[in-house]
Amino acid sequence: MKIRTELIDELLKDYQKPEDIIGENGLLKRFVKAVLERAMNAELTHHLGYEKHDPAGYKSGNSRNGTSGKTVKGEFGELEIEVPRDRASTFEPRILPKHQTRFTGFDDKIISMYARGMTTREIEGHLKEIYGVDVSPTLVSQVTEAVSEEVKRWQSRALEPIYGIVYLDALYVKMRHEGRVENRAVYVAIGVDLEGQKDVLGLWCSANEGSKFWLSVLTDLKNRGVKDMLIVWVDRLKGFPQAIEAVFPLAQVQLCVVHLIRASLNYVNWKERKQVAADLKPIDRAATAAEAEMNLESFILTWGQKYKAIGKLWKENWERVIPFFAFPEEVRKVIYTTNAVEALHRGLRKIIKNRGSFPSEEAALKLLYLALQNISEKWEAVQHWKQALNQFEILWGDRIRAAQKV
Repeated sequence: MKIRTELIDELLKDYQKPEDIIGENGLLKRFVKAVLERAMNAELTHHLGYEKHDPAGYKSGNSRNGTSGKTVKGEFGELEIEVPRDRASTFEPRILPKHQTRFTGFDDKIISMYARGMTTREIEGHLKEIYGVDVSPTLVSQVTEAVSEEVKRWQSRALEPIYGIVYLDALYVKMRHEGRVENRAVYVAIGVDLEGQKDVLGLWCSANEGSKFWLSVLTDLKNRGVKDMLIVWVDRLKGFPQAIEAVFPLAQVQLCVVHLIRASLNYVNWKERKQVAADLKPIDRAATAAEAEMNLESFILTWGQKYKAIGKLWKENWERVIPFFAFPEEVRKVIYTTNAVEALHRGLRKIIKNRGSFPSEEAALKLLYLALQNISEKWEAVQHWKQALNQFEILWGDRIRAAQKV
């Protein structure tokens, strides 16, 4: 609706400084108050069926009954609103419903700040500084509490019947459990569907990362509709491949070489880490399994005497490393470019770093879920996905069609 310039000029006739408009008692706050109160009075008139002082209301069975004060919080600060009442107490304003003390959008601002890792104290300070609104820790908890139900629905939602690639990993988060603060594992599963779209399939908490708990995670994914996974990217956790194959027996389990390189560097002194990492790279970048094995032998020849444990580590995990080299270049390129676990973990750690610990598992999952929504909004379809999908069709076309069959 267009506002007449004459009306604006009338409102601004005494304007001298910005505070006259946006100050504590400025025009904007007074205008919002006036519009709200006038709108509620109009609603009450409609509810009663007659205008104020209209004789038609005489002995109608209901009439106006003054007002009651109400404090409302919003981006403009705090407003004292006079809410009209009726004698029968049947009137409920629509523009500002009963019990509502915050304007639509204000709660979203609290949730947005919370999702970006701001602590309750920081949110309080920010709202006070920017909007002049006092909020309590209880209010922040109440606003974000609604997210908990959203997390439960998200965690139990139906999933796609098949994923081209699934990345499984865990990160550790400090949270209170049974009266004491512990570093607990948060299990994360990222799936890439047949359209090349990435999605976090769920979050699960446990005392530590273990293949037994991963088995329950995979079972949960299956119960939510996942019939097959073509490639599953994992770390070198003992028993992990067996847990995957127990639920998804046809899945190609691939050990993440980045994890293996990082584990190798744990044996290396600080001064030589950079050079050792550079000498391990040719193994990962080899064109074939034979070339990768040759590069591994070359590495052992160079560093084997000083760091025997590294050669042993690669030899023990070699059977889970080499499947990658059997894939065509298109598939390998996609797997490299979609290895989003590390990037996701960096984003999540950035969000939770301001908190010493979480009061509960539920509080941790609530923040991680909100952070995921912000991070995943920036995700785009995987590059080169069509080329990889063509290869998947050649390699596993029957499995793809079987999983998609209703």
